Amino acid sequence: LRDGAVPERREPRLWARARRALPFALAIGLVAFVLGRLDFGAFRAALARVDAPLFGASAALFILALLAADTFATVLVYRRLIAPVAFRDFFVLRGASYLPSLLNHHVGQAFITVFLARAHGAPLARVAGATLVVYASWLGCLLLLGAVAVPANGGPLAVSALLLGAGVLYLALLALRPARLARTRLLAPLFEAGVRGHLVALAARVPHVVVLFVGTWLPFWFFGVRIPLGAALTYIPILMVAVTLPLTPQGFGTRDVLAAALFEGFAAGVTREERLAAIAAATTTWAVALTLVEAALGLALLRGALPHVEAKDTAGAAPSDAAPPGAPRSEPG
Repeated sequence: LRDGAVPERREPRLWARARRALPFALAIGLVAFVLGRLDFGAFRAALARVDAPLFGASAALFILALLAADTFATVLVYRRLIAPVAFRDFFVLRGASYLPSLLNHHVGQAFITVFLARAHGAPLARVAGATLVVYASWLGCLLLLGAVAVPANGGPLAVSALLLGAGVLYLALLALRPARLARTRLLAPLFEAGVRGHLVALAARVPHVVVLFVGTWLPFWFFGVRIPLGAALTYIPILMVAVTLPLTPQGFGTRDVLAAALFEGFAAGVTREERLAAIAAATTTWAVALTLVEAALGLALLRGALPHVEAKDTAGAAPSDAAPPGAPRSEPG
């Protein structure tokens, strides 16, 4: 009791460490669960059938295409709401963020948000609000994709109505501009973008979502898991969202468990073990390939090009407490 303050310090520290370790422990547990169900002979056979150089080149090409499409969509939002960010500079920044994104997708987004706030002298809350517009465009594309795919695969129209209704309610809230929300520094950029700004951001996000969809779908074909387009439109978006959730690093484990549940019926193989082995080979090797490409690209840009971008942006940054140059004033959506 003499050192009563010590337990109070240790408990939060231990909890913080446990919380940081939990995603890794969950990933290891889920991967172990998947591997524990496999026939390793079938797993090795599935790996042996793949053209490794072509597979690796596909991963690199996918990452570069994804980076370009993501930059195109995102830079439009930040230009409107924060500062005149150049395409090349944001391409470098987004690529450098792949390194912290190895822990979790949202860690990479936080890296971008903090960098832009510091480099352009913008309040952090405002940049975070602009990042919410980026998220809204991404989720809007997924809602539209789901609304089209569900009835196309014989699903109930009520699901499509529910998805579209959620999007319409959000746009209606933007149009109504509740004063209490619109004055909040974090949410103000959402209302400044308005309905029109969100629709423009959504349209610009479509190429990024298409690249991500193709890059999630086609790798399965290397391993004989041939998912028809109709089924892919329904199930691949589920996988796309699950990988970005802050559950495991890079979606390890969550991707494998979900893919086994969703795609077993599309895998080649006489036995269930062969089908599961093909799916596990597809998900694990693609995740490893992407991780290696992203780590190499992120490290190269973080150590090479990003410091030059930071120096250039900081030299022209506005005062930190002022509204960023070119930021629009509040106006009806």
